[in-house]
Amino acid sequence: MTDKLILTLETGDVTIETYPEKAPNHVARIKELADEGFYDGLSLHRVISGFMAQMGCPIGNGTGGSGNKIDAEFNDVGHQRGVCSMARAQDPNSADSQFFICFDDASFLDGQYTAWGKVVDGMEHVDEANVGEPPATPTKIVKFRTAA
Repeated sequence: MTDKLILTLETGDVTIETYPEKAPNHVARIKELADEGFYDGLSLHRVISGFMAQMGCPIGNGTGGSGNKIDAEFNDVGHQRGVCSMARAQDPNSADSQFFICFDDASFLDGQYTAWGKVVDGMEHVDEANVGEPPATPTKIVKFRTAA
């Protein structure tokens, strides 16, 4: 069984299918944070053309999180276009609230980052995000919730 999340960016709605069988703790935490409104108003603080769009930092510079780290759940989901995966620090068990969506093949990340879902609709809205680290005018998350 899969669940879906709706990530509403300023550019439009993005539907993400989650993989609870591959990364149960990460999916549960992302859903919990989303439904609490944690992500609402945050920016896409790191957007690299041809690579990925990263979001989920309450500070806006990639150094913040929710305060609850999640142990790695590395799996066999390949980092391809539309795959959603957890950002982390050097420690493999340091994922928190930040995640990224791949723009293209990023298979060099396979087995090192926890993939937990995939964009199944609206990837064009991720493609439209302003580029930069951070972007001069970051694209914002309007709302992020589990689908009804």
